[in-house]
Amino acid sequence: MPRTLQEILNQQDELARRFEDHEPDPADRRDPAPLAAMRKAMAKRAQAERDLLDAVTAARDAGYSWAAIGAIVGTSGEAARQRYGRHAHR
Repeated sequence: MPRTLQEILNQQDELARRFEDHEPDPADRRDPAPLAAMRKAMAKRAQAERDLLDAVTAARDAGYSWAAIGAIVGTSGEAARQRYGRHAHR
């Protein structure tokens, strides 16, 4: 590890040279499509969660119980209330 200013400058020059001389291996390149697909899926998932919260709120406003809502979302009524209750006011 460089300690003097001159050693730091020398190391900076060496790192700059190595950076400029570097030729990436084409085999190291990866297709970004899978990450783009993940980002798109996450956006869809977030929208689905917002839509579900809106539907739960509408169900509560219409007088449906947490037990009925839980049955639809695949949980107990208590689990549904814990997950959506603070957002779905009635």
